[in-house]
Amino acid sequence: MKTQEIAHRLVELCRQGDFATCYAELFSPEIVSIEPEGSPMQMVKGLDGIKKKSEEWNKMVEQVHRSEIGDPVVGGNYFALPWKMNLTFKGAPGPTDMDEICVYEVRDGKIVTEQFFYSR
Repeated sequence: MKTQEIAHRLVELCRQGDFATCYAELFSPEIVSIEPEGSPMQMVKGLDGIKKKSEEWNKMVEQVHRSEIGDPVVGGNYFALPWKMNLTFKGAPGPTDMDEICVYEVRDGKIVTEQFFYSR
């Protein structure tokens, strides 16, 4: 698949909440995931690491009230998409808004890096 096709497929699957298919279909086994400095899992490598990171995230979240994923913007082997969420973390007094930009790099038909930019 070309970068544009991968970008649209990722958005489609994420909007459905089907992250397992994202990992199996679109991600390279050597994927690298990067979060902002100071994040608990700032850099994760490999599909097993991505799956573990996803499990840890799900353990922290009590409820997702809203999730909005914008359309991707593609440039060469990269694409970016905005993702806005309103969610409640376990133990938190109330909902939190998250607003982030997700940037992906594609090589040989697979996503090889993902990096998330958001305020902490």
